[in-house]
Amino acid sequence: MNISKNDQRVLHVLALGGEIQYSRENGKIHEVICYTNDGLVLSNCTLDVFKRLKSKKLISSKKGQPYRITRLGASSVRSQMFQRF
Repeated sequence: MNISKNDQRVLHVLALGGEIQYSRENGKIHEVICYTNDGLVLSNCTLDVFKRLKSKKLISSKKGQPYRITRLGASSVRSQMFQRF
């Protein structure tokens, strides 16, 4: 699967235990914020990146919870020894 560098960074953070919190306006998601497992905010996660990951079914949300990585997303992310932000 062809995944861009920013998408890979977001997936890597999600694979390490991060989550994507979102807010809705008129039923549509209009703002997303990606948090690492340490509570830091990842600035690479934009609404466009979020839409690409969601359309490829690499992230999902269950019962209104924050978005997390799926099994497909975890298998498609490239492993990295050290992730620089």
